[in-house]
Amino acid sequence: MTPVLSLFAALAAASPQAAPLPTAPAPTAAATQGITSYPASFFAASGANTAADMVSRLPGFQLDSGDSVRGFEGAAGNVLIDGARPTSKTDNLDEILRRIPANRVDHIEVIRGGAPGIDMQGKSILANVVRSKSGGLQVVTAIANDSVPHDGRDGWGARLEVSDRIGPGAFESAARYGQYFDDAAGYGPHTQIGPAGNRLQTSNVDTHGSGHQWVVTSAYELPVLGGALRLNGRIFEDYYDYNELNWFTQPSRYLQSDHDSQDDRQSEAGARYSRALGERTTLELIGLRQTEDLNFVSEFRPVGEIDRFQLVKQTEESIGRGVLKYRASDKLSLELGGESALNVLDSHTRYAANNVPVALPAANVHVEETRGEGFAKAVWRPLPEWTIEGGLRYETSEVTSTGDVTLDKRLHFAKPRLFVTWAPREGTQVRLRYERTVSQLNFDDFVASSSLNTGVVTTGNPDLNPQQAWVSEIAIEQRFWRDGSVGLTYTHSELTDVIDRAPVFTKTSVYDAPANIGDGTKDEIKLGLTLPLSKFGVPGGRLQGESTWRQSAVTDPTTHQSREISGLKPLSLEVHFSQDLPAWKTTWGVDLYGPQRKSYYRFNEISTDKYETYVTLFAEWKPQPDTALRVELNNITSRDYIHILTDYAGPRGANPVSTIDARHLNFGPLIHIRLRKTFG
Repeated sequence: MTPVLSLFAALAAASPQAAPLPTAPAPTAAATQGITSYPASFFAASGANTAADMVSRLPGFQLDSGDSVRGFEGAAGNVLIDGARPTSKTDNLDEILRRIPANRVDHIEVIRGGAPGIDMQGKSILANVVRSKSGGLQVVTAIANDSVPHDGRDGWGARLEVSDRIGPGAFESAARYGQYFDDAAGYGPHTQIGPAGNRLQTSNVDTHGSGHQWVVTSAYELPVLGGALRLNGRIFEDYYDYNELNWFTQPSRYLQSDHDSQDDRQSEAGARYSRALGERTTLELIGLRQTEDLNFVSEFRPVGEIDRFQLVKQTEESIGRGVLKYRASDKLSLELGGESALNVLDSHTRYAANNVPVALPAANVHVEETRGEGFAKAVWRPLPEWTIEGGLRYETSEVTSTGDVTLDKRLHFAKPRLFVTWAPREGTQVRLRYERTVSQLNFDDFVASSSLNTGVVTTGNPDLNPQQAWVSEIAIEQRFWRDGSVGLTYTHSELTDVIDRAPVFTKTSVYDAPANIGDGTKDEIKLGLTLPLSKFGVPGGRLQGESTWRQSAVTDPTTHQSREISGLKPLSLEVHFSQDLPAWKTTWGVDLYGPQRKSYYRFNEISTDKYETYVTLFAEWKPQPDTALRVELNNITSRDYIHILTDYAGPRGANPVSTIDARHLNFGPLIHIRLRKTFG
């Protein structure tokens, strides 16, 4: 056993000085209706610093930050703040929770299966972080935030958060700067094998990926016209730089290089107004606008030539939304609303092989999408053990494109939803869901992209229909020992207009492009566990894990044979162990992320990415309630990133394999240190 593992094992054995985790509150009337409240005292022994720390310790709950899609309704995560969804799309939900100090949280509610008056945002489980009403100035500073990878580079960061009452309202703001490292970039061997198993190429690859980003967010909430108005804004910039040197030793000695850079700038401004219109009715109005400017450049230098790809993209999204909520009784609530959105894309692509321009399909396009959606929802609790939620959304949109691709099309979709929850006894819940979902068109599919060092150039395709699915789901959850939980979920999706990869033919070349390739299926089985370990001789210990198994099928447009859907991970696994040692004012633990694999199927190649197991050891010491020192040893397994590219002599199915190209890159461990100090 290494010295580091020996130290952590000694901490685990120090149970005489450890205190057990506090148990969850005894079930109340609210708990039997699917709502369980966890007071701030439930998280005291863990030394939680922020609401994010508290949410991570909720029994049977896994944070879902939401989907990165256009529109507001479909992008929701599974956490509410004071009963409302944050009025932001680009601001990550985890980051929002990290900006709420733990001492400003009164309690957290976990809503399972829905309840009258609660908008579940399409989720089966929600957490509602309820903040205390106390005011006053508070400044939180991350005095030291340093990351040092195995190769000696240094990445530092700083963070400042301020909250106060200004006039009649409450103000909060945060500024953060940080440097980061790409752990999929590293050093390792590369080989290329021919169809007969003969080695065609051998080289050593040395890659470095790093970047820096800064973000400023602010929000102000105040009473207006008998209601509450919340204004929020965000400015963000991220710069990423990637360098690769490929030293070949076979068939001869030579050097290839690749350099990628990306500058991404985002802005967002939002507003939410809510007020009561009587004792049973509330009105909520939301406005949101976000922009993004992205400039990506890739320069690849094989022997004797230079290839260059550039993408310049600007996107805008403007959203208006109104919701009227009516609480008819303690058993029935109704909701009626609408949403409109305008999305705009301007994209310009340039590609040159050895300084000779190469024309790409859909290289320069201007796309606009105007969307409108109306919806009605109802939540009914006919009996204490049953909750029924039904809803219907109807969406209509018009997509127009000018430039290299000219089109004008209209789309219409009805999206019904039925969600039934049955709680036959205390601690047991069965949830059934049946609905039609429609994915939002991704503007990234409309524009060209490249990976020149692997020889892949993907063209854009603005003429896409959104993927649709009829989704059937059953979930069973059993809570035990008050703060333990085990859950099993099975989801089956019947897919239409699957968006995957297909060939695009020009007069001189064939390219890969996103396309609607027909119908398909997807099945998921998810197992979640929260296990208190005090009964197993580890006072203050806690084990939390989640594993998801996926299987999908679609007809390949090139081979016309069944295969999995590109980009889906067949298996994902994560396990988290932590132990609170109040006598030492310390929490320590281990985070494990299991191996992953995903493959992309193009007309003449199969690209597969594999990530091996990733493990982090951490310890956090709080000598004072307002001071915390956290030390992490990340990637102690020195996880490998493996990229395998199987090339065919022509379209797959009709041609044999020509080469198999494999890279094994190793990143190595990384030490991260954070010192957090709270004032006020």
